[in-house]
Amino acid sequence: MYSLLLMIIYLAFISLGLPDSLLGSAWPVMQGQLDVPVSYAGLVTMIISVGTIVSSLLSDRLTRRFGAGLVTGFSVLLTAVALFGFSFSTAFWQLCLWGIPYGLGAGAVDASLNLYVALHYPSRHMSWLHCSWGVGAAISPYIMGHYLTQQNWQGGYRAVGFLQLGLTAVLFLSLPLWRMQQTRRQSQQTEPLPTSKHLRFQEIFRLRGIPYVLVTFLAYCALESTTGLWASTYLVQARQVDPEIAARFASFFFLGITFGRFLSGFFADRLGDRQLIRFGTVILLGGILCVLLPVKTDGLALAGLLIIGFGCAPIYPAIIHATPDHFGAEHSQSVIGVQMAAAYVGTTFLPPLFGVLVEYVSISLYPVYLLFFGLLIWVTSERLRKVLPPVK
Repeated sequence: MYSLLLMIIYLAFISLGLPDSLLGSAWPVMQGQLDVPVSYAGLVTMIISVGTIVSSLLSDRLTRRFGAGLVTGFSVLLTAVALFGFSFSTAFWQLCLWGIPYGLGAGAVDASLNLYVALHYPSRHMSWLHCSWGVGAAISPYIMGHYLTQQNWQGGYRAVGFLQLGLTAVLFLSLPLWRMQQTRRQSQQTEPLPTSKHLRFQEIFRLRGIPYVLVTFLAYCALESTTGLWASTYLVQARQVDPEIAARFASFFFLGITFGRFLSGFFADRLGDRQLIRFGTVILLGGILCVLLPVKTDGLALAGLLIIGFGCAPIYPAIIHATPDHFGAEHSQSVIGVQMAAAYVGTTFLPPLFGVLVEYVSISLYPVYLLFFGLLIWVTSERLRKVLPPVK
């Protein structure tokens, strides 16, 4: 039962990743068909991210009342409905409208499952959990690329919507497992977990190291979301790659994340969360330099996207999993909620900011923009290591 429930949780994160790379893959074609500026992709992601901020902040109350299993199942259903809405959209304002339920669904499942795994599972499972997200994010560009050969981005959204419906059915059928696992854990618990304490925002920001972890999280999510959203557009407009090929090549970034998280899971318990963050940052900076170098062939840039993804792989899971060690298990629920909010602020505002730079400067700034946030991750994460005591 333990293993089966873990597989269900992995499956839920596959469903979370499936829609995340669709917009970036399809946008070069969508932009032309909808007759909107290239920067408007950032508006859609902003609306989605605002929804995730709202639902992640509410996830604590929802999970306490309905349980993690039911919240997860309903959230995935909400994203499936939104994807079908995208597939029938013929105007930009309709994309904005359907971005609301998509964001609300994604945020609730993300926050509730991250907290659940951080408290109850070792670090390797957090890496493999987010590897499952990468599986979904890596699969969907290939699905969209198939439909883009026919200039039919709506079909790509519809196909992923059907996959989400199937995953929703599995999650609802698994609800008895969540209840059985909760009963089993309570019966086997020899020492009770520290009682979760609700902290006000002022109390959270008094915790040592909080500003650094929030900036690290914000910078990481800004880098990850900007890389995924604008990779295809950069390849098409700056490198003159065909849109269908660019959609597939952009998936290299998500493949790097997926493989990197699978591999890091084998070393996570041995290295520890802090070392994983350091190694990942060094690797992603190397990948950004590969994209930045002004070479005529596209091979180095394509390899750079893969390396950036590989470097990104351990950072997000390690930050989440380190929360109980850094700030205490009793504070984890409140701190993770604020961390997720900081993450979504980075996702919400900084990719659209790059869209504005594209409009007024050039898409060629893409690797420079990524380099800024990569260096910011390094500075703030290293500072966090110094202000907090060593962890096991």
